[in-house]
Amino acid sequence: MTRLPNPRDKFSFGLWTVGWTGIDPFGVATRPALEPWDYVEGLAEIGAWGITFHDNDLFPFDADDAVKDRIVDRLLACTERAGLTIEMVTTNTFGHPVFKDGALTANDRAVRRFGLRKILRAVDLAARAGAETFVMWGGREGSEYDCSKDPHAALDRYREGVDTVAAYIKSQGYALRIALEPKPNEPRGDIFLPTVGHALALIAELDHGDIVGVNPETGHEQMANLNFTHGIAQALWSGKLFHIDLNGQRGLKYDQDLAFGHGDLISAFFTVDLLENGFPSRPDGPRYTGPRHFDYKPSRTEHMAGVWDSARACMTTYLMLAEKARAFRDDARVAAAMEYAGVLDLANPTLDPGETIESFLSADEKFDPDSAAERDYGFVRLQQLALEHLLG
Repeated sequence: MTRLPNPRDKFSFGLWTVGWTGIDPFGVATRPALEPWDYVEGLAEIGAWGITFHDNDLFPFDADDAVKDRIVDRLLACTERAGLTIEMVTTNTFGHPVFKDGALTANDRAVRRFGLRKILRAVDLAARAGAETFVMWGGREGSEYDCSKDPHAALDRYREGVDTVAAYIKSQGYALRIALEPKPNEPRGDIFLPTVGHALALIAELDHGDIVGVNPETGHEQMANLNFTHGIAQALWSGKLFHIDLNGQRGLKYDQDLAFGHGDLISAFFTVDLLENGFPSRPDGPRYTGPRHFDYKPSRTEHMAGVWDSARACMTTYLMLAEKARAFRDDARVAAAMEYAGVLDLANPTLDPGETIESFLSADEKFDPDSAAERDYGFVRLQQLALEHLLG
């Protein structure tokens, strides 16, 4: 029997997830829209720890300051009563038609200036809400036609925009870090910073990259046919896994945003294994301690009962996989299979301590490639043990 979630699990949900009404490009809403505080109360009832939101999940795009303050005050009071944490805030620079060519990388300079101001005001909102992370997803930062954008200029403007936001956070003394969220396509034909690797490369070019990391999403990496676990592993290795979005995706489709585990289940298993147990050869290595954030959408076929069933499913699946991943790591057969496969040997440096390139090249080492080629690694056996734990 899987235990119920508790605050120590740090499960969080975006208000746009349970709040999605089922609108898609081919059909209207299939569920009513509730007020933000109604979703807050519902999430608290099912055992969530925290919430996240875009600025315009709370108030309309054109709301004046008085309306914004009134709505934000009510939300903050509601989350406090419910005992929920506002762990991340982001901004919507993709919904309004003004952002149809992007915000930070729009060809129109006036649009870029408007978009940057909107982002900075959202940073103020994040600080007011007590969030620790400010996510930046550039869903409209891209193109459909290669001739429509100068990629060099676009990356310059992207860097300028992110650095400006990071500098502002520092100047205000906010306890915030920025997490860039990669995605390869949709809603644009091609989006800048399509993968974790692209985002890390941009961060390396920033003046204020020390407070900028990544927020990888399961489906976004898998839409690019990439290994999500490898993506978050590299972000951890780089010290840049600031936040994470968990959901389900089945292959190279549109962004499905299924409940966590309802896509590639074996990938979900190894994702949870890494998040909960760390790297096999580095028990003292980098670990992710942040929220387990679910960025999914209740299927359009579900009504209100299905909204909460799907949110529970995300947390329950994670807890089941965490239990199975711990058993997998504790299994003596798995330890033996890892030793046979040489998994832990990979942590040994290839060069000896103090060894120079010259001494390495001149070393008279006896090595028989043909004999070494006959080694059996036993990777299939190791994977089968993982499947046995996963399937019970």
